[in-house]
Formats: sequence, structure tokens, C-alpha cells
Amino acid sequence: MRDDTLSPVTAGVVTALVGFTSAFVIVLAGLTGVGASRDQAASGLLAVTVTMGLTSILLALWTRAPITIAWSTPGAALLASTGVVEGGWPAAVGAFLVTGGLILLTGLLPSLGSLVASIPASVAQAMLAGILLQLCLGPVTGLAANPIAVGPVVIVWLLTLRFAPRWASPLAFVAAAVVITAHLVSSGTSPGAGALVPRLELTAPAFTLGGLIGIAVPLYLVTMASQNVPGLAVMKGFGYEVPWQRTMVVTGVGTLVGAPAGGHGINLAAISAALAAGPEAGEDRSRRWIASVTSGTLLLFIGVASAALATLVSLAPEGVIPAVAGLALLGTLAASLTAALREPSEHIAAVVTFVIAASGITVVGVSAAFWALVAGLVVRWCLGWAR
Repeated sequence: MRDDTLSPVTAGVVTALVGFTSAFVIVLAGLTGVGASRDQAASGLLAVTVTMGLTSILLALWTRAPITIAWSTPGAALLASTGVVEGGWPAAVGAFLVTGGLILLTGLLPSLGSLVASIPASVAQAMLAGILLQLCLGPVTGLAANPIAVGPVVIVWLLTLRFAPRWASPLAFVAAAVVITAHLVSSGTSPGAGALVPRLELTAPAFTLGGLIGIAVPLYLVTMASQNVPGLAVMKGFGYEVPWQRTMVVTGVGTLVGAPAGGHGINLAAISAALAAGPEAGEDRSRRWIASVTSGTLLLFIGVASAALATLVSLAPEGVIPAVAGLALLGTLAASLTAALREPSEHIAAVVTFVIAASGITVVGVSAAFWALVAGLVVRWCLGWAR
């Protein structure tokens, strides 16, 4: 294989492996957090993995640009902190459908995208930071509760962060897998063969006020502000203009297709986009689209492991999986806090938003993320009007 083909193919493999292994635990935690059973969470993981693989291939071939699609990691973190809403898992699936519809409308109605872009970055990022805080406490609480099992995971993550930062989260999960395997061997536990077979669990959606305001609206806003907009900026930084409307339509349809199977949403990749669009994908910029096609193709095969991974996660010792998820989100938390507090005049509104989002409160069946956004905007308006 020629070097101008080998480089993008290698970059695509790295993109798929890093993107999946660094965050799939967060996706499972988010889906179970809003009421999914283990099988339903595994189905959701399979759905988002396959849809982001297919849409990556479609957009890369269509545009001849290294456009990479990912699941909404901040969105999954939001779900993990939201809890079960009125209507349970069917209401969550209904919210995923509404989110997909909103993303689709963003592509069809440019004014909707402009409205989302008008939300101050300080408030949006503070909301995300508040959502992430509880999850990022996982390594701390895990070490306190089960240091023997969680300690090796933290040590591997820290050493890898020092010498190979890109692989810190994936290798932390590898360490967790070793710990889980040792735990299963010592306890004599063995998962049944049927639990390892991938399958889709379709759920009839329910549409409730709690699902709409508590999940759909915050999930849409977090996905747009923390994934699609940064993803657009990353691609522009590498000299690629992403066709915004086309991408929103494709990812909106992909989210709608995956929702009945439990998929919470797909969007433009942000961090992993740099792996497929950057110099690692070859010197010839016109051929880097091959990296996205390779990544998408590999994800289709990785999706087959969804049930086995969900089973492995469900059998983990206390504290191990929350620790892996928290370690994977520390970088995102740091970036969100930095963006939220960048402007001194925005500090109070941002802190109010952060505190309410981190509180985890539920009022009239609506999650803290929504109230945090409302409170932050109100405080910001009041302070701006006073000045």
C-alpha cells in the first residue's frame, strides 16, 4: 500500500479506536442513567456506533473531506446526571427522537442554528461543566470505596497521560478490563454466551413534558454548543469548510434512525476530528477523506462488540466504571470551566449556571440542566441591564 494511502488509513483506524474506547463507558452510563436496562443500553451503544460509522462514510464520500461523525459524549454525560424522567425509558427514547428532529431542523432552518449560536458561551459551557462535575468525581469516590480495584486504573491513566496523552482514556479502560477479568475469575462468575450477542432492542417512544424539557432541549443544546460548533471550528482550523446544512441534515436523520434502538444522538466530531483531518492523515490534504471512511468502516465492526462490552461493564467491581468515565471527562471539564470563566464580566452568571447544573435537582420533573440554563440567562440579563 502506498504511503499516501497508508497514512490516512492508519489515521482512520486510530480515530475509530480512540473515539470509541475513550467514551463508550460514558454512553452506557448515560443510557442506564435515564432508565435503560443492560440490554437496552447495549442496543443504544450499537445504534450510535453504527449510525456514526455510516454517516462518517457517507459525508466523507459525498464531500471528499475528512468529516468525522461521533456520538454526543457531553450529551451522554448529561443523561447520566439527569436520572429517570416521568415516563421512564420510553420517554427518554421519545426525547432522543425530538433531539434528532431539532438537529434536522437546524439544517433546514438556518435561523434555528443562529438562535442556538446566540446562547452565550459562558452560560453554555458552565452548564456543561456542572453536568460533568458529578461524573468527574468518580475516580475520587471510587478510590475511597475500592482502592485496590480503582487504583491500578488511575495509575495507568496518569502514566499514559504523561507519555502518550491520546491513549490515556483507552488504556485506562484496558486496565479496568483487566481488573474486571481478575474479579470475575476470583469470584467464579461467568457471563452467559447469550449476553455477548449483539442485538437491537426497539422501544416504542413516549412523549412527556419531563422528557421534552428535561432531556431533549438540554441534549440538543449541549450537542450543538459542545460538539457541532467546536467540530466546525476544528475542521476550519485544518482548512476544511464543512457543509453545515448538509451535515446537520445527515446527523439529524441518523439520530432519528438510531433513537428507537436507544441511540441518544450523533454529531460532528470535535476532538477526534483532528485525528482524521490533521497531518497524521497524510501530507496530501485531498486524500485525508480516506481516514474518515476508514474510521466509519471500522466502527461498523466495533459495534458488534456492544453487547459484550455492556456485559463486561455491568460485572465490574464497585467504583471501577465510574472512575474510567470520570477520568475520560476531566479534560472536557477543564476546557468547559476555562471557556465559562474566560470573561470576568460573565463570572457570576457562569457560576450560577454551574452550581445549579451540578446540584442535580429536579423541579416539576425537569432536570437541573434546563433550570441552570434558564437561571444563567436570567442572571446574565439582569446584570447586563443593571450595567
